[in-house]
Amino acid sequence: MFTEMRRNDRQLDDEQAVELLKSGIYGFLAMNNMQGCGYAVPMNYAQVGQSIYLHCALEGKKLELIRQDNRVSFCVVGEAVVLSAKFTMRYHSVMAFGRIYEVTDTEEKQLGLMALVTKYSTSPEEVAMGQKYAQNSEQKTAVLRIEIEHITGKSNA
Repeated sequence: MFTEMRRNDRQLDDEQAVELLKSGIYGFLAMNNMQGCGYAVPMNYAQVGQSIYLHCALEGKKLELIRQDNRVSFCVVGEAVVLSAKFTMRYHSVMAFGRIYEVTDTEEKQLGLMALVTKYSTSPEEVAMGQKYAQNSEQKTAVLRIEIEHITGKSNA
């Protein structure tokens, strides 16, 4: 199902790709809009094991689309610097492919929300505040889980 990367001399090994996925700031969730073109949105995320957790409102375009077709890709760019004199760019990126699911289990929902809180917090105090916020927003927030089926990274250092 997945084709080999054309510029495999730039391919990251799996460990490097996973590390870039863990350390990225945000990514783009790409879905099928069912009218013949893609639909991609930037999102905060947290990677836990072989899953990526996201959060969103309880209704909206994303949820409509994933309920129709749960095959998605998620792209993170860790660095991008234009090298104009060389007509190229220095970059590191990773693509994860898989299926996305709405999390309904309360424990897993909290796990996903806390993974997000932990990733984006800069102090233990923020984590504690975030935990309270996550508990209070559980009924108002959808949590999504991408189960990673394939991951690939690319770099032009």
